[in-house]
Amino acid sequence: MRKVRFATESYYHICNRSNDERAIFLSQQDYARFLFLLLYFQAPVSFFQIGRQTSHFRKHGTFNVPQDTLDQVLATRKVRFGAFAIMSNHFHILVQEKIEKGISQYLQRIQDGYAKYFNAKYQKRGHLFQGTFRAVPVETDEQLLYLSAYIHRNPRDIKEWKNREHKYPWSSFQDCIGENRWGELLVPDIFLNQFSSKGAYQDFVDTSSAKLQAEKLPAEIFLD
Repeated sequence: MRKVRFATESYYHICNRSNDERAIFLSQQDYARFLFLLLYFQAPVSFFQIGRQTSHFRKHGTFNVPQDTLDQVLATRKVRFGAFAIMSNHFHILVQEKIEKGISQYLQRIQDGYAKYFNAKYQKRGHLFQGTFRAVPVETDEQLLYLSAYIHRNPRDIKEWKNREHKYPWSSFQDCIGENRWGELLVPDIFLNQFSSKGAYQDFVDTSSAKLQAEKLPAEIFLD
């Protein structure tokens, strides 16, 4: 049973990994599919032919959602999405509860939707994720800033992305230090506003101890 009780307007670090820790993002299409769900399932808006959206992303680096649909998502979203990193067998997100049960409904829809897609595509059965997602409330600015760096430094665990985390396409780091690809769908202001510039935030992440000394830090601050 999850011990965290979600409170509206509060932020949480959410993490979950695959069952048996096996890879569940096996192609660029898989990553793009999950990214679409993270961004657009913030609201109870129905989407059809998501495969076309992921194909558009792979060609153009963006999704092709009509403006009226985007407006509907922004007007009815249950959570506010602040940061993310999608790894081969797990994901991390920073998210704010906007309405009661918003985060739980958001994560259930994302995980169920991706599991259905993955099992159909790869002819698998059974649970895809390792039980219920884990959640840690963000209670201090220190924890918030460390968490943002921890999320954005996750790709350094991948050999070819170490020290190139700012270019990893499946995290929000590049959106925080450059042009935000997702506009109001991704709102990292809660931590970015504590820095004088985007360059200052990049320096903070680049020099952070996150992912270097994690075993020495309080368990409630991060999730592996």
